[in-house]
Amino acid sequence: MFQYAFEVPENKKVRLLIHTDCKNEADDQFALAHHLMTPKFKVRGIVAGHFEKNPQEYGPGNTVDASYEEILKVMGLMGLSGEYPVWRGARGPLPDERTAVPSEGADAIIAEAMREDPLPLYVVFQGCLTDLASAYLKEPRIAERMTAIWIGGGKWPEGGFEFNLLQDIHAANVVFSSEIPLWQIPINVYKQAAVSLAELQYRVQPCGEIGNYLFTQMVEFNRKCAQVQHWPHGESWGLGDQGTVTVLLEESERMNWDPHPAPRFAPDMKYIHGQDNREIRVYHTLDSRLTMEDFYAKLALNFGGKY
Repeated sequence: MFQYAFEVPENKKVRLLIHTDCKNEADDQFALAHHLMTPKFKVRGIVAGHFEKNPQEYGPGNTVDASYEEILKVMGLMGLSGEYPVWRGARGPLPDERTAVPSEGADAIIAEAMREDPLPLYVVFQGCLTDLASAYLKEPRIAERMTAIWIGGGKWPEGGFEFNLLQDIHAANVVFSSEIPLWQIPINVYKQAAVSLAELQYRVQPCGEIGNYLFTQMVEFNRKCAQVQHWPHGESWGLGDQGTVTVLLEESERMNWDPHPAPRFAPDMKYIHGQDNREIRVYHTLDSRLTMEDFYAKLALNFGGKY
C-alpha cells in the first residue's frame, strides 16, 4: 500500500482496531486517514460509531450508518477500498450499566482480542464507548488482552461536559470501572492539536483526492455551523482525534501522562473520584508538533502532487 524509505521492525508494530464516529463532524476523517498511513499499525478493521445525542440531518437511529458510509468514502479516496473490514457499531447508547447493545462492532472487538497473536492489541476510540462496554459486558476476558485509548472526558480533576462522553455515560462508567487497560486523552489535552484552515488549505488540500476531500468537507462543516456562535471559531479547528496516533508514536514513557485511579462519571459528566478502581493512564499534554508534522509528511509522501 504505502511505501516509505524506512521500516518499522515487526516486533515494534501493534495490532489496531479503529473506532470512529466518522460523520459526526469534520476531524475524524483526518484521524482515520492518519491511522491508515502509519506503518507501525497493523490495522485489523474499523468500527463505525453512533453519535445519537447529536444526530443532525441523518436522524435518530441512522448515525452509525452515516459513519459507516463515511469510512468507506475515505478509504476509497485513499485507494484502500476493500483493504480492511468495516463493521457497524451499536445504533445507540447502553440503556444501563448492565445491558450490552449487540453489534457487529462489539463482536469484532471480542474476536480480535481473543485471537492469539504475539503483537499487542490497541483499540482506539474517537467517539462513544458503547461498543467497548458492550464487548466487555459480553466477554470480560478481553480486559486481559487489549489496551483501549479514548479521546474523551472532561478536564481533570473536575470534569464536565464533553461530547464523546455525552454520547454514552453508561458505557463510560462500564469501561472505567472495568479491568481494561485504558489511556484517556481528555478534552483539554486533545484540544491542543489545533490547526488553522489556511494551514490545511496549504498543506492538505493539494495532496490528492483525499487531501482535497479532507479540506473541503471541513470547510463545508464550518459553513454548516456558521450560526453557532461559540463553536467552531471560524478560521481554526481542533484535530484532537489524531491523539490516538500520537500516543502510540511518542518516545516518552511518563513525561506527558500520570496514573490515576479510574473515577466514575456523574450525570452532569463530572468525575466522581475515590472509586477504588484500577489505575488508568491520563494524559496532560499532547505532542501536537509530532501529530501534525507526521500527518502532513505522510499525506505529502503518499498523495502529494496527485490532485
